[in-house]
Amino acid sequence: MAIRLNHTIVAAHDKAVSASFLTRMFDLPAPTLLGHFAVVQVGETSLDYMDCEGEIAQQHYAFLVSEIEFDEIFERICEQQVPYWADPFRRERDQINTWDDGRGLYFDDPSGHLLEIITRPYGSGGTTASNPHPLIAPTLEPGDHEGGRAGPADNRGGDTPAQSERSD
Repeated sequence: MAIRLNHTIVAAHDKAVSASFLTRMFDLPAPTLLGHFAVVQVGETSLDYMDCEGEIAQQHYAFLVSEIEFDEIFERICEQQVPYWADPFRRERDQINTWDDGRGLYFDDPSGHLLEIITRPYGSGGTTASNPHPLIAPTLEPGDHEGGRAGPADNRGGDTPAQSERSD
């Protein structure tokens, strides 16, 4: 038998509000109550929302969707005026990324978890995509070709120092 993810527990300030938000955004069946969980079925995996008091550590949940589903979810995001970003650092507000020649965006659920919808899995475009994912496809930066070093395709992620901050 192939290993599959069956369910995961999602901490929430209000399980009903968070579970209903996800079902509304993704046009899924209403959550069902199972003990102290509000369960949302997403494909073969369920997200089991549980009420938690105090601070909740933010988690990231990425959902692979079709182009049609992306359009429908994006329409609901806009209709409900939910803020969204092209990047997980929330620097490119009201924009959609086109990594791996697909589309993707990030938005928060009511408990602060970062939800992501993508139409192509990370790295699926490889290095031949017209817009490769910045985590997957390193490119040469100006001046790096002499030393044979490769740098990130996009420094907006904040993971590498700016040119002026480098020690070399």
